[in-house]
Amino acid sequence: MEAYIPLALLLGVAIVVGLALPALTMLLGPYRPREIKLIAYESGMDPVGSAHERFSIKFYLIAMIFIIFDVEIIFMYPWAVQYKELGTFAFVEMFIFIVILFVGYIYLWRKGGLEWE
Repeated sequence: MEAYIPLALLLGVAIVVGLALPALTMLLGPYRPREIKLIAYESGMDPVGSAHERFSIKFYLIAMIFIIFDVEIIFMYPWAVQYKELGTFAFVEMFIFIVILFVGYIYLWRKGGLEWE
């Protein structure tokens, strides 16, 4: 149980700081709301349209595809670093992995998943 004392102490300090800093800014900082401060800011341009517009499902699909391929590529870095020590078996495994990624990419391309309309 003694091993958890530093963890509990860190958690306690984090909670105290997390509650104290916003409270101090509310107590000590100036509060002068104006209409110009309360409007939405979009890169220096006036906001156009509603904030609750629906996005195309294609947007979410491309985002998920990006995340999947990005995470899969990250798996290649440790393999590349340890390539010489891993030997032929790891090379064959990575080759199969890359082939599966490539087949997924071709499937996605053929289905039109990469076309932005």
